[in-house]
Amino acid sequence: MVQALTVEEAEAQLSPETKNELFGWKMFDWGWSAFSTTVVTALLGPYLQELAGDDGVDVLGFTIDDGSLFPYFVSLSAILQVLALPLIGSITDFTGAKKKLMMALSGIGSVATALLFFVVESTILLGGLLFIVAAVAFSSASVIYNSYLPDLVPPVLRDRVSSAGFAYGYLGGAIWLAINFAMVAALDDQLAVRLSLGGTGIWALVFIFGFTGPRLRERPAARQKPEGVGWLALSMGSVKATLKELRSKYPVTFRYLIAYLVFNDGIATVITVAAVYASDVLDTEAATLLLLVLMIQFVAVPGAILFGRLAERVGSKKALVINLCVWVALVLYAYLFLSNDTQLFVMGFFLAIVLGGSQALSRSLYSQMIPQEKEAEYFGFYEIAARGTSWLGPLVFGLANAVFGSQRPAILVLLVFFVVGLALLIPVKVREGMIAAGQDPGAMVV
Repeated sequence: MVQALTVEEAEAQLSPETKNELFGWKMFDWGWSAFSTTVVTALLGPYLQELAGDDGVDVLGFTIDDGSLFPYFVSLSAILQVLALPLIGSITDFTGAKKKLMMALSGIGSVATALLFFVVESTILLGGLLFIVAAVAFSSASVIYNSYLPDLVPPVLRDRVSSAGFAYGYLGGAIWLAINFAMVAALDDQLAVRLSLGGTGIWALVFIFGFTGPRLRERPAARQKPEGVGWLALSMGSVKATLKELRSKYPVTFRYLIAYLVFNDGIATVITVAAVYASDVLDTEAATLLLLVLMIQFVAVPGAILFGRLAERVGSKKALVINLCVWVALVLYAYLFLSNDTQLFVMGFFLAIVLGGSQALSRSLYSQMIPQEKEAEYFGFYEIAARGTSWLGPLVFGLANAVFGSQRPAILVLLVFFVVGLALLIPVKVREGMIAAGQDPGAMVV
């Protein structure tokens, strides 16, 4: 049986067709990760804030402050994703057009992103709408992309393949971000930003439709759609039934999902507040912060691969526990020792190493404990866990900053997310969860 093979033996047995498909699968992450790095993290927020100016933007008679505009767009997109992702996952499992749906969503996200080039002072709200459409579309496509992982390789290979996928994403995002920086240095600021934002959509179109589309194979429907039942009613009913099934039939998987929800919120918050923290506590300049973001993107590539290899030796859960302990150390370091930009870059290096590893291992570990034929729907809940409480960590950090009057002690509150997440993760019995979900662990180290 394939499950009893070593990682190297299982990899050697992959057919040329599967290897070709795996390359196409990884290139999806290469293509769409540029949206996260360039649009979400680096450029769109400051650009919209600059366009809005001190007067803000009038929306239905209400004036929205320039500093609140992009966070509101992000929050609205997160709410829509929480509503849409499980439904997309359910529909995917009932349709035999898995690849077509993924590519259609990718196309919508890419085109909406490309149209950001036309956002100027008179079309700020259009820019927000395009961002929301792109964010929801790309996130929905990523649910289907994640659900391909169990289709492509057996459990013994998923840590390695998941890590490689994230490595491709970080590398693609880093290369495009470097090109953006070159354009900003060479051209007028506003034109360079517009080219970078719109070009991100073209980048995604080229790589997803040029490399992923031709290589991924369509999959037959995992479940049959009952006659006379509409798609909305079917998907909503299926989501409700799956959530009940997750809690009662797969309690190990459910407990892992709760742990992931908690510790991932800690990770997401560190990423969100890192630049603000450095600017406030260290007075780090904007150009230095942009260079830091670029370094993190490149270093996260070997980080993802490193933790993938570690997982093969000690098991996914143990590797993830080690990873989260490093996150705890990073938060403590930021509170106790961080005092200059040199230390900031050293800390950023280690943050990048664990960032790639935590995301890759979290995905592959979850894929090992979900039932076959429901992968897309279960990954819909996974994406909700990744985004559903993304507002909580920043809120807690902001409140702590208000109470203490400084971001340095406020950073300590983030330890709660990592400590509680570890406390929930450590008791998770991975082998038991795999067997319950019909996944044979074989000779895997779990």
